[in-house]
Amino acid sequence: MLDKVTQTDPSEDQTPIIPAPSKKAGTKARVNLWAALRPFLQIILMIAIIAASAIGAWQMIKNKPAPKKRPAFKTVYTVDTIVAQTSDNQPSFISYGETVAARTVDLRSLVSGEIVSINPNLRNGARVEQGAVLVSIDPFNFEGALSEARANLAEAEAGISEIRARISLERAKLDSAREQLLLAEADLERAEKLKASGSSTQQQLDNRRLIVSQRKQAITLSEGNIAVESARLEQRTAALDRLRWRVKQADKNLQSTELVAPFTGIVKLSNAEIGRMVNANDVAVSLYEEGSLEVRFTLSDAQFGRVSSDSDGVIGRKVDVAWSVGGQSAQWEGEIDRLGAEITSNRGGIEVYAKLKPGVGGQALRPGAFVEVRIPDTKYPDSFSVPDTALYGGDTIYVVVDGKLAERKVAVSAFDGETAIITGGIQAGDQILVTRISEVSAGLRVRREETATGPEGQTSSANQPDRAEMKAILEKAGISLEEFRALSAEEKRNLVAKHRNAAN
Repeated sequence: MLDKVTQTDPSEDQTPIIPAPSKKAGTKARVNLWAALRPFLQIILMIAIIAASAIGAWQMIKNKPAPKKRPAFKTVYTVDTIVAQTSDNQPSFISYGETVAARTVDLRSLVSGEIVSINPNLRNGARVEQGAVLVSIDPFNFEGALSEARANLAEAEAGISEIRARISLERAKLDSAREQLLLAEADLERAEKLKASGSSTQQQLDNRRLIVSQRKQAITLSEGNIAVESARLEQRTAALDRLRWRVKQADKNLQSTELVAPFTGIVKLSNAEIGRMVNANDVAVSLYEEGSLEVRFTLSDAQFGRVSSDSDGVIGRKVDVAWSVGGQSAQWEGEIDRLGAEITSNRGGIEVYAKLKPGVGGQALRPGAFVEVRIPDTKYPDSFSVPDTALYGGDTIYVVVDGKLAERKVAVSAFDGETAIITGGIQAGDQILVTRISEVSAGLRVRREETATGPEGQTSSANQPDRAEMKAILEKAGISLEEFRALSAEEKRNLVAKHRNAAN
């Protein structure tokens, strides 16, 4: 705030008066200078702190004492092995197919008529016995036709008998006429001799000649009658054969009014109902033979090539058939009966039919079931059977040599489930690694638990804990024997290995 200036007369000669700066204005100037320098001072301070920290850290790292080196321990894996043993192995492969009926028949009506009765068992899926009458057609018209045919046949036979009797009579007349002719000729000969001697007249001679002529005419007439009757007999005989055929036809038509089961089978289809009119050639019943089921499946070109080159061949090779139903699997035995008529190129293989043995299996198998077929493959003599867990990369296994793993390239010929058939690359007695190790490599140190392969390809541990060791393992793990048995094989091995490592 400025001091008040006294008004003077302008005519007076006075110098303007400038007020002196106050103390409060100097203080404000200093505050403004400090506010301007403060950010620079803070930056300088931060740089100094960082530099001092860096120098201190470098000094600490430089003067840090070297750490003591801990001794390195090589990892040793506890693994399972099997002893390689040669044997004749025959794996099997699985194919899938369906069951079909080996023998099926459609019973068709051979005559037309009304169905008057049917078999009580004539229902889809029902079983009928061989020779059972399944369908009966009204036989009235066919019985009448048979009676008429038999009557016509009897009439024709009677006519033939009549003709034969006339022929027999004419033949008797002919014999008599021939005898009379001989007598007449002898009498004529005597008359001619008497006429020559003058003891007889010409009239007597002519009478004898007339008698001979009459006897010859009688013979000719009898022979003609016999020929005519013989021709009639042939005609009636030909008609008789035709009438006999008609009798057989009428009898067959009468028998055809009943449809009879040709074999014991299962009803596949039935179109028969009482009162229904059927025409000739209508399908009334369809059956398939019980116990004659087959399995139709396909072998690939490679599979067919292997089994066909085997000593057992394809035809007659035993197969096992499994049908899964209701959570259970029913088993059947069978053998390959024949090959398909054509190569099934659209499915890439050869169609094969295997005949099932009847009476085997716990379920009522029917056509159309989807089944699993296990077929024995070719035999591999002097080969090795090892678990597929021993394979790495499809063609590599590892054997234990002096506590270390050694790599072996092998020739895998086939697989049988979880087992590989090896025909080369290993020798009998090799200790084969079967435990899966993710970082497996040649030279890896291992501790071996030997197992040996049994005759069925099963493995049994050769380093199982004894009773005392098992008791210690159970006590340390705090479990019972039943609980131990419920563990998986891998968990059991881990418990045993842990106990032994702690003991060592």
